[in-house]
Amino acid sequence: MSDFAPQTAGGKVLWHFTMSLDGFVAGPDHDMTWMETGISERPGFAKQYVETTGAVLGGRRGWDMFPDAGSVYGGDWTGPVFVLTHHPEDATPADRVTFLNCDVAEAVRIALAAADGRNVEVLSPDIGRQLLERGLIDEIDLHIAPVLLGDGIRLYEHLGGRPIYLHRVGVDDPTAEVDVRYRPAAA
Repeated sequence: MSDFAPQTAGGKVLWHFTMSLDGFVAGPDHDMTWMETGISERPGFAKQYVETTGAVLGGRRGWDMFPDAGSVYGGDWTGPVFVLTHHPEDATPADRVTFLNCDVAEAVRIALAAADGRNVEVLSPDIGRQLLERGLIDEIDLHIAPVLLGDGIRLYEHLGGRPIYLHRVGVDDPTAEVDVRYRPAAA
């Protein structure tokens, strides 16, 4: 049983990812096949995000690998998607997708306005890192999958940067470590 409280809508900027135990949100070249087997979601997982998300903000590399706004939450979510890119002129137009060439803070402002009081989900490690450094992330929702990838795209990578301390939401001691225990799956 999880003590993870359901997400609520509140106009938050939410950095949201399922992540491997070793910190990767995608394999090399944005490969996501690792999520297709051996991992299960808790009941109601996607539904709560469908209901609380008003807009999605992502990056161009991720969009180029998965260019389908209709695939967000299996097609159950139908809001606007904003893709931050330095070259919007060479992006292929898509329904519900706006390509932005602006500062990340401006992209958040645009996405929040479009979210109409619901949350903006940031689905990009690089954009999330930039927003975190500027104090523009309200919450980080991580779902840790029982897999070790060993390579790929990390959630947070800032070599030589300072530590970013976080407070865990909904617990008595927000600075307490989180304990997890796994066994290798039978081969």
